[in-house]
Amino acid sequence: MSKKEPLCETVGGEGCGLKKVINIVGGKWKIMILCVIDRDEVVRYGDLRRSIYGITNTMLAQSLKDMESDGLVIRKQYDEMPVRVEYSLSEKAKSLIPILLELKRWGESNL
Repeated sequence: MSKKEPLCETVGGEGCGLKKVINIVGGKWKIMILCVIDRDEVVRYGDLRRSIYGITNTMLAQSLKDMESDGLVIRKQYDEMPVRVEYSLSEKAKSLIPILLELKRWGESNL
């Protein structure tokens, strides 16, 4: 009988892949932001704010900044007045979408 692969060898320790994922997509808003950008492919800041009910400007700005530094979103700023900024998903984030879809399906079936 083969040994079952544990979710986390070090249960939340330094090398725990699950903890790393939760650190970059956890919290109240980041998955919602990913959902909107995945749906629309390229999204402006104002459209994101209008699409996510209850998010504050501060939380949206901080979440986008974190997600950009974690390599999940690509921020493109145009040299225009007023400034136009668009967000899209990185390849790293796109590879996460099928996993989030599985979580969504699990939630629909079990919760």
